[in-house]
Amino acid sequence: MHRRESTAPFRDGFTWYRVTEPDEPRDLAPLFVLHGGPGMAHDYVRALEALADLTGRTVVHYDQIGCGRSSHHPDAPVEHWTPALFVDEFHALRAHLGIDEYHVLGQSWGGMLGAEIAVRQPDGILSLLICNSPASMPLWTSEAARLRAELPVAAREALDRHETDGTIDHPDYLAATQVFYERHVCRVVPTPQDFVDSEAQMLDDPTVYHTMNGPNEFHVVGTLRDWSVVDRLEQVLSPTLVVAGEFDEATPATWQPFVDRIPNVRSHVFPGASHCVHLEQPREFLRVVADFLADHP
Repeated sequence: MHRRESTAPFRDGFTWYRVTEPDEPRDLAPLFVLHGGPGMAHDYVRALEALADLTGRTVVHYDQIGCGRSSHHPDAPVEHWTPALFVDEFHALRAHLGIDEYHVLGQSWGGMLGAEIAVRQPDGILSLLICNSPASMPLWTSEAARLRAELPVAAREALDRHETDGTIDHPDYLAATQVFYERHVCRVVPTPQDFVDSEAQMLDDPTVYHTMNGPNEFHVVGTLRDWSVVDRLEQVLSPTLVVAGEFDEATPATWQPFVDRIPNVRSHVFPGASHCVHLEQPREFLRVVADFLADHP
C-alpha cells in the first residue's frame, strides 16, 4: 500500500486526509471511510486501509472538521455543528481530490452521516455501507436505556447518582461507563490502541462530541438528540449494506428502519461482536465489506 497525507481547505478551516492506494490498483471507484463520534477522529477505523490491497481500490480516510488533525473550532457557536456541515465537508474533500464516483462506508455516527449524504442523491455515489449506526437518535437513546438497565446494580446506581448530581467526571461514574463500553462498544480487552488514540484526542478537545452527542454513548443530551433520517430513507437510491454486532449498542431496533425503507439493501449481523466489529473481528468484517463492494464495482 502507498499512503499520502495532506489537507484540503474547508470554509474557515481545513480537513486533514489520508489516501491509501493499493500495490496493484484496479480501475475501481474509491472508498471513503467516515469515522464516528461525532468528533472521534479516524484513528479507530484506520485499519480499514487494508481494504485497499484487499479490493484493489483507493481508500480515503479523513478527520472531520473540529477533531483529530483537522482544524479545531472550540469557539464556534452550537448551531455551527450540524449534519449539513459534515455533508458539505465530505463533498468539499471529494471535489478537492477530483473524485466523481465513489463508495461511502460510515461507522457509528459515520453511518448516520453516510445516510445524510445518500438521501440527498448526489451524483457519483455507487454504494453505501452503514456500520453499527442508528436511523434515529430517539431509537438509540431508548435502546441505550434498555441496555443500561441490564448493567450490574452498582454500575446503574453510580450512573444514576452522578447524572443527578451533575458529577459525571467522578471516577465512579467513569468506571460505570466503562462497564457499558466493555459490553456494547468494544469487547476487546485491553482496548485497542487505535480506539484509545481516537478517544484521547476527543477528550483533549471534546467540543464536537459534547455539543452534538453528550458526555458518553448512552447519555445523549446534545444537538443530535432528536435527529432522525427514518422518514427520508426511501430517497437512498444506492445499493446499501447495513451491518452490526450481536451485542452492539446499535441494536436491531435502531437500524431496522434502514432495512425496511431503503429500496436496495442487505444486512449482516456479526455473532459475538459489539459496536466496533472492525476491531473485534477484523478479518470477517473486511471479508463482508469486500464481498459487498465486489458486487458493486
